[in-house]
Amino acid sequence: MTLEQKSSCVPAAIRLDKWLWGCRFYKTRALAKEMIEGGKVHYNGQRCKASRLVEPGATIKLAQGTDDKIVIVLGLTEKRLSAPLAQQLYQETAQSIEQRAVRAELRKTNSLFAPHPDTKPDKKERRQLLLLKSQQ
Repeated sequence: MTLEQKSSCVPAAIRLDKWLWGCRFYKTRALAKEMIEGGKVHYNGQRCKASRLVEPGATIKLAQGTDDKIVIVLGLTEKRLSAPLAQQLYQETAQSIEQRAVRAELRKTNSLFAPHPDTKPDKKERRQLLLLKSQQ
């Protein structure tokens, strides 16, 4: 079933929390609402409520995990779609993709400079770590 067939009964506008859930940005509508109320989602550059009506052409900035995404709304749906169909309802901006790639690279390099040891430090090593931290 194509997106055109699915979107034959789509309204002109839909609630923001429902759209975010339907496009698979968040697992549940409750989580989408929580992110919106927590200020993690901006609609056209402004904080908004979960009941805000989404219209095609709008820009949505959202936090998803450790990444921020900026997407442009291309279509609407009231139902939760499969991932390939859901991805047709929005387009991520080139700037957003570039920033996510830069942040991913920074996370990778940061883990190289602060590797996790194989074992927990013993009592003597913990004392030495505390001394180092207190000197800084």
